[in-house]
Amino acid sequence: MNFHRWEFTVEEVAREALVYLPASAKAQATPVVFVFHGHGGSARQVARNIEMARHWPEAISVYMQGLNTPGQLTDPQGRRPGWQSKPGDQGDRDLKFFDAVLAQLKKDYRVDEKRIYATGHSNGGGFTYLLWAERCDLLAAVAPSAATTRYINKLKPKPAMLLGGEEDALVRFAWQEMMMDAVRNLNGCVAESQPWDARCKSYASTNGTPFVTYIHPGGHAFDRGATPKIAKFFKEHSLAALTGGE
Repeated sequence: MNFHRWEFTVEEVAREALVYLPASAKAQATPVVFVFHGHGGSARQVARNIEMARHWPEAISVYMQGLNTPGQLTDPQGRRPGWQSKPGDQGDRDLKFFDAVLAQLKKDYRVDEKRIYATGHSNGGGFTYLLWAERCDLLAAVAPSAATTRYINKLKPKPAMLLGGEEDALVRFAWQEMMMDAVRNLNGCVAESQPWDARCKSYASTNGTPFVTYIHPGGHAFDRGATPKIAKFFKEHSLAALTGGE
């Protein structure tokens, strides 16, 4: 895959992202998927691990690079790159970075504003939750992996896929299970699941905001078999469908 390295200056701080652009992105409305690395990771690393560009080549894929920041579970000195974990943290530097990248995409390409998505792993999954809370109206669906949030009260119903490993010793799977229950309830989903894909269960919603789980037998590392499932889930949802628009 051919990635473009984009550079930004956000409030006098240099930022960068790797962007995959389909050849048709200037000519026709194109979905956008934002992908966020975990704490200590990088845009290049997550582009290799969460290969959204390979599994959905018709969409624009954006792999943003975090800045050094204290981790909630590791790296309290903030010597490795990551993402803000709560609203207002570090002056909302990462939310502003997201806004800048999306604005540039809309300026230069035909972005389908009904089909913008976010996914991320670990700290990147936490930032996906933060986008859900703070930029909810922009996103058609989300898929946080190996992550939880303290801000469930700030979330609005939204098609969501949550991914987790049963042997996760960092973000304990018991915490993730509680998060799954909370999101299922938030989305107004039924208690009984239906098979959806390998390792996936789907919970129907009377609100049009279904919930899917992807549970694998591994630990904290991202399960690379999940990427085609995330792409499949995103393809099924758009803001138009949620709002009743065309």
